[in-house]
Amino acid sequence: MNPLLLLARPEILTLKAYSHAQWLPGLTRLHANEAPWRPAEDASTIGLNRYPEPQPAALIARMATLYGVQPANLLATRGSDEAIDVLSRIFLRAGVDAIMQCTPTFGMYQVAARIQGAGVIDVPLQRTHGWRLDVERVLAAWTPQVKIVYLCSPNNPTANLLDINAIRAVCDALADKAIIVIDEAYIEWTGAVSLTAWLDRYPTLAVLRTLSKAYALAGARIGALLGAPELIEIARRVVPPYCLAQPTIEAAMRALDPAALSATRDRLAVLVTEREYLRMRLSASALVETVWPSDTNFLLVDSPDADAFMRASMRGGLIVRDLRSYPALGRSLRVTVGTRSENERLLASLESP
Repeated sequence: MNPLLLLARPEILTLKAYSHAQWLPGLTRLHANEAPWRPAEDASTIGLNRYPEPQPAALIARMATLYGVQPANLLATRGSDEAIDVLSRIFLRAGVDAIMQCTPTFGMYQVAARIQGAGVIDVPLQRTHGWRLDVERVLAAWTPQVKIVYLCSPNNPTANLLDINAIRAVCDALADKAIIVIDEAYIEWTGAVSLTAWLDRYPTLAVLRTLSKAYALAGARIGALLGAPELIEIARRVVPPYCLAQPTIEAAMRALDPAALSATRDRLAVLVTEREYLRMRLSASALVETVWPSDTNFLLVDSPDADAFMRASMRGGLIVRDLRSYPALGRSLRVTVGTRSENERLLASLESP
C-alpha cells in the first residue's frame, strides 16, 4: 500500500466521486441538460453551450509529455492554487492536522490550510545564507500532525532555487511520514532538472507545475498536480468534474504545440538575458540596497526607501509588489522582469526626482 493512503483523511478515501455525464462526443448530447445552441461570438471548438471534457485526455497526454511523466501521474487543475486546495482537502483535518512552510514563501499554502481549519508551522529560510533551506530546523519542527510540507523551488518571493541535497534530505527523512510538495512554478527559468524524476523513489512526493508563468497563460488558469497514481486517483474524486473551461483547454493545447513550445524556449532565453540586464541596472540605483540573485522571472530588491521606490515606479506608470508585510522582508519589493521597454521605463522612473 502506498503510505500516502495512510496520511489521507479516511472520509476522502471512501468518497464516491460525482458521476458526470458520459463523454461521448460522437453522439448528439441529450444527456447533460445543455442548451442546444451556441452563444453569439462563440469561437470555441465544441461550443461553450457544451460541458468540456473532464480531465481532457488529449491535454493530459500533452502535459504529461511536457513534464516527463505518465498520464496517470497528472491531474490538470486551475493553476497551482487549485492543486494546493485539493491537497489540503485530501490530507488536512480541521483542528488536528497542519502544514509546514519555509518562509517567506508563497502565501496560498497557508491560506488553503487555514480555510481547511488546519494549523501552519513556519520554518524560516536562512536569509544570511542566501535564503537557504534549514534542513535541521525543518526536521526538528516536524510532528505527526504535519501532513504536508511545502518546499517552493525556486522560491517565491526570494527567487532562489533550493539546494537539491537539502530537498533530498527532507524527502529521505520524511518519506512515508508526510506529503512533500515541491512547487516548481518557476523551474523553467533555472535550467535545473525537475524533481518529477523522484516520484518513483518517494511515494509521498508531489510536484506542482503551472502554465501560468513560462507559457504565458496566467489568465487561462491551468496547472498540474504530479504524483503517484494513487494520489491522482484520490484527487480526481475531490476536484470539480468540469474544473477546466473549454477556452482554457484550447489555449493550453495551442501553447503546447511543438511550434509554440519552440517559441517559448526562445522567449525564456531572452527574458533570462533581460533579467541580468535589469539586475545590473537596478543595483546602480540610489533607491536599491540589494538585488538578490534570481532563478525566476522576478527580482527580490531591498530598498533603503521602499515607499519612494514604489512612488517613483507609479509615476512611470508601473507597479511592483510590496513585500514588507513578510517576516524578514521589511525593506523588500518584488520586481517582475518585463520587456526591455518596460524595464527602461522603470529604471528611468527611479532616476527621476
